[in-house]
Amino acid sequence: MAELRKRGLITAVVCSDPFLKLGQAQARTFGVPDLPLLRIPHPLGGIDLAQVKSRVEAALPQLVALVKEHAP
Repeated sequence: MAELRKRGLITAVVCSDPFLKLGQAQARTFGVPDLPLLRIPHPLGGIDLAQVKSRVEAALPQLVALVKEHAP
């Protein structure tokens, strides 16, 4: 993701709540401190389809806003 972001492409990482600080630290480490993190509730693994859909519903508005912000 970092390399794509450095090339100017619209990029983001889906990140659950407990991993936000780690995601921010990794983005800084890889030279893209402005890398957007799409925040979703934890956990993502081991959940049923309805719960996965709720994670999508949390991430989708963030993704749409990101694309609108960077669209030509």
